[in-house]
Amino acid sequence: MKTEAREIQDDKFAAIGIGAMIVFIALILVAAVAAAVIIQTAEKLQQNAQTTGEDTSKNLAGKLLVNAGFVSTGEQTGFNAGDSYTLYVRLAPGSKPVKISEITFQLMCSSGIIEGTFGTPTGGQIALLDDGIILQGAVELQPGQPYVLWILAVGGGADCGPEQPTVDGGRDTTVQLYLHVGTGGTTYEVLTLGSDVAGSEVI
Repeated sequence: MKTEAREIQDDKFAAIGIGAMIVFIALILVAAVAAAVIIQTAEKLQQNAQTTGEDTSKNLAGKLLVNAGFVSTGEQTGFNAGDSYTLYVRLAPGSKPVKISEITFQLMCSSGIIEGTFGTPTGGQIALLDDGIILQGAVELQPGQPYVLWILAVGGGADCGPEQPTVDGGRDTTVQLYLHVGTGGTTYEVLTLGSDVAGSEVI
C-alpha cells in the first residue's frame, strides 16, 4: 500500500489579487467623487458668469444716454421755463424697446428730492426729436431714435429748478439727476446751473 504525503501550501496569490482589486475600486470611487466636484464647480462658475453677463448687459444696454441738457422754454409741455429742464437722449446701444411709463427720474438738491415718472402731466414728458409731439406713457422708446424729454423740477415742497429760490444767501450751482429705466440701468448726470435763462446749457 502506497502512502501519499500531502502538504498544505500557503498560497497568497489570491489575497494579493483581492487587495489590488480593492485599491482599484477605491481609486475609481475617488476619481468619481473628484469628477463630480469638478463638474459641479464648473457648472456653478458658468451660471455665475452668465448671471454677471446678463446683469452687466442690463446695466449698460438698458439705460438712457444723455447727449445735452438745457434750461427748458416750457413751450411744448406747459411747464414754467424756470421750473424745468430739457434733455436730449437716446437708448444705449443694445437696448430693447422701453415703455415711457417705466422710466422714472430723481432730482436731488439742497431743498430736497423730486421724483417723477415720464408720461405723466406733473412729472416728465418725452417726444421724438423729429416732430416734438409728446408721447403717451404706453408708447415704447426705440433704440437708435433720438428723443427730447422735459423734467419738471418743482414739487412736494422742493425746488431743484433753474430758478430755485436763494437759501441762506446762496443757491445750488449743481443738481444731481438720476434716470432709471425699468429693470435696466440708471443714468447719473450732474446739472450745472450757470444761468436760469431759457436755453442755457446745464450739461
